[in-house]
Amino acid sequence: MEDIIFGKNAVTEALIAGDREINKILISKSIHSDSKLNKIKDLAREQGIVFQFVAKEKFLPYAEFNHQGVIAQISPIQYKDLDEFLEEEHENNALVILDGIEDSHNLGAIIRTCVCAGVSGIIIPSRRNVQVNAIVEKTSAGAINHIPIIKVNSLVNAVQKLKNSDWWVVATDASAKDNYYDVKYNDMNFALIMGAEHAGVSKSLLKLSDFIVKIPMLKEFNSLNVSNALSAIIFETVRQKLKNQI
Repeated sequence: MEDIIFGKNAVTEALIAGDREINKILISKSIHSDSKLNKIKDLAREQGIVFQFVAKEKFLPYAEFNHQGVIAQISPIQYKDLDEFLEEEHENNALVILDGIEDSHNLGAIIRTCVCAGVSGIIIPSRRNVQVNAIVEKTSAGAINHIPIIKVNSLVNAVQKLKNSDWWVVATDASAKDNYYDVKYNDMNFALIMGAEHAGVSKSLLKLSDFIVKIPMLKEFNSLNVSNALSAIIFETVRQKLKNQI
């Protein structure tokens, strides 16, 4: 089971202390609102932490705990701040931005691929994207400890900040005209945006992108799994880099 904090008082104290990375707070729809619950919601809003009202059945795995209908899911890692990341020097100025990835196994596989390819960091949004949890940590096979994971409240703001800091943005879209291998990645600091399998990259991020690319398909079929698609593109950047070193 993933690391959790349960009960109104314990969750409140964790929010006040601010020394644990909280991914999400689950609140049972069956409990009545009171001053303690309102304080939890207020503190979560102030800190940009997602809280979600869920059916009481979601709490069945935690039946052994006196959770009072409130559970905070704790991240096994400390997320990196984007401003701090941009101030640092990196061996490879390559970033991956994930827009709406919902599956923990996919995120774990992506992290593992990024570490192997020398990516400098991964940016995820605080909402509408799976956060780093125990499943992600296990699927990454330890890679989670070898790359900064940057959590932001707004991907649009993060992308704009990257562009203002001389980063080029490459987004993936199945209807793009250009293929992913047509971009000269080694000529720039780049951030690669990958979207969810069904929804793809959001229109707001596509509008901000400097390049929009696709993976050409020889047969009309459902799109590649996002972790497989990322592998194809990110190792093309590695190929280009190694070619330039010869």
